[in-house]
Amino acid sequence: MQPRPVLFCDIDNCLYPKSTGIALLMKERIYKYGQRIGIPEQEVIHLCETYYREYGLAIRGLLKHHVIDPADYDAQVDGTLPLEEILNKDPELRAMLQATKARRVAFTNAGRNHAVRVLRCLDVIDLFEELVYCEYADPNFTCKPEKESFMRAMRQARVTDPQLCYFVDDSLDNVKMAKALGWHAVHLDPEGLTADRDIQCITDILQLREAFPGLW
Repeated sequence: MQPRPVLFCDIDNCLYPKSTGIALLMKERIYKYGQRIGIPEQEVIHLCETYYREYGLAIRGLLKHHVIDPADYDAQVDGTLPLEEILNKDPELRAMLQATKARRVAFTNAGRNHAVRVLRCLDVIDLFEELVYCEYADPNFTCKPEKESFMRAMRQARVTDPQLCYFVDDSLDNVKMAKALGWHAVHLDPEGLTADRDIQCITDILQLREAFPGLW
């Protein structure tokens, strides 16, 4: 029996639209947390954005250069987001995911608690056989777009052939790395402004059917 393809789905700003404003609420909480651990108010935005660019996630920079408790960060930043007030069940998303012939894996740079909350709010958590997330408690955890993060996702999904890997993400850098590793990848940009002509762009997650027709 031939191995089934694997559909790796990013979660935030991908399974739900960026217009929910969750990303902005997250930034506000990260900045407040930075001030709480002693970063001056006038420096916190620049510093956290620098950490995001250099390390892929602000928390990686905070862990590297400051004394913080990962569990406290998770509780104070991710844990205080009012996800249940913002996100609703998405029957169309659920139907699309149920219909695919591929195995489904959620692949996120968020922590486990946040990822699980989002998937539950959308009513799709039972459709994903694996959840690849960032373990904040591990001082050496990897995240997208690092190559090792993608290799870890393949190991967790028990797939060895990159040609069996299909990926959607709202981060162009993440999509570029996936393609460099031989994955099939599309960029989700609600504005449809993907600058790279070699990368396919969709504006809505439901367009995955058209992007990867062989999976349906």
